[in-house]
Amino acid sequence: MSPTLVLSLVAGYFAVLIVIAILTSRGATSESFFVANRNAPWYMVAFAMIGTSLSGVTFISVPGNVYGKSWSYLAVAMGFVAGYVVIGTVLLPLYYRLRLVSIYTYLEQRFGYWSYKTGALFFLISRSLGSALRLYLVAGVLQLAVFDSMGVPFAVTVVVSIMFIYLYTFKGGLKTILWTDTFQTLAMLSCVGLSIYFMSDALNYSFKQLVSAVADSPMSQVYFSDFRDDKFFWKQFASGMFITIVMTGLDQDLMQKNLSCRSLGEAQKNLFWFTPVIVCVNILFLTLGVLMYQYASARGLQLDQMPQLLNLRGTLDTDKVFPFLATTQFSLVAGIIFILGIIAVTYASADSALTALTTSFCVDFLGISKYPEARQAKLRQLTHLGWSVVLIVIILIFRVINEQSLIDAVYKAAGFTYGPLLGLFAFGILTKRGLRDGLVLPTCITAVLLTWLIVSHSVEWLNGYKFGFEILLLNGALVFLGLLAISRPARLNPLPQPGV
Repeated sequence: MSPTLVLSLVAGYFAVLIVIAILTSRGATSESFFVANRNAPWYMVAFAMIGTSLSGVTFISVPGNVYGKSWSYLAVAMGFVAGYVVIGTVLLPLYYRLRLVSIYTYLEQRFGYWSYKTGALFFLISRSLGSALRLYLVAGVLQLAVFDSMGVPFAVTVVVSIMFIYLYTFKGGLKTILWTDTFQTLAMLSCVGLSIYFMSDALNYSFKQLVSAVADSPMSQVYFSDFRDDKFFWKQFASGMFITIVMTGLDQDLMQKNLSCRSLGEAQKNLFWFTPVIVCVNILFLTLGVLMYQYASARGLQLDQMPQLLNLRGTLDTDKVFPFLATTQFSLVAGIIFILGIIAVTYASADSALTALTTSFCVDFLGISKYPEARQAKLRQLTHLGWSVVLIVIILIFRVINEQSLIDAVYKAAGFTYGPLLGLFAFGILTKRGLRDGLVLPTCITAVLLTWLIVSHSVEWLNGYKFGFEILLLNGALVFLGLLAISRPARLNPLPQPGV
């Protein structure tokens, strides 16, 4: 694939997004930017959420991780189902009853000012880190496919990529993103299906042979019974459940889309249709992973001996395998499909995240509603630009320090940063106690540090136990216990009724 061809694809793709943005951002207000005027059809929200939930990390890392971890990730995806049930039956009714724009406003009404700011702060840290990791991935693919051969520095690739996102989201916000993410989700799902088809065709598999080859492969093992192993099935399942509750139900980004539906009933319908689809999509990615390594083996490629695919420790960097195969071994058409797929899934996640960061900062820290609409528009756009710069800086830092699979890096970061949100919301919903509000932030920071200490020494302290995605559970439990220690008997703050 020539750099000119890839650049033409990228330019054409963004031209479509810009056209959609122009058409959907006319007459944009804060209400349309933050919650799409609370008038979005549930089926559009459900479809758009697929691309937002998955991101380029899923597109690259989940298939790549089949090497060494088999289908252990399916246990995480199965845990998603339990997590979405909790969100739909517990959290969504709460958010709709309070008619929230920022879901962290609940913490102020339940506990007080500092609890509210603590929740919003940890969301900003969590989402900015997670979004930067995802964007780092697609920037790395574009660098490999195009810009290395042109002598363009990685920093320039990153700046241009994020500025494109800024251009098509800064005005319309969520109203625009629901349309662009619908388009991008369709592009991503098409690319996954076509990638499976092209590799199956190259291996001369019929559909029946495809199913048999994947099912019989040692890479398709799902159940791991050693509880000390980071692939242990029930540990993965529980992690998937709580990751979903926190990274969807307690995350402004995903909940912002759900809150744009016309009613609670439509939001729940959206979520319960979305749930089985997201599990099936993850199965497609895992299938893609098995085929990918079978395809490499059939072509005589010894991936773990190729210098360009090794990390700093000299082992195979599985995040590089799919991009390498797509851009150097696949047919031209398959390579084009891969490039479009990785762009679609990554920007569907990143544009939504940038809007959510802007929303949270404007609502939770600037109190934007107190200003006239013209002033609100200016503050929104400046905040949007500011978060774009923050993402650029984080990506460049991560470029220097990363040595592990991005799916592991994202979930490990989430475990430390979303844990306080899990602890805070769980304490608010499951207990009737109040908090010494001024001690909430120090308590959450202490719990994060304790989590890091335990995870760092778990092998020697816990008889060889290795923490995986369940870092989130440990952190959330420590936060909950810390909040219990600073709690006091108190009546719940009265929560406003809808319309009040």
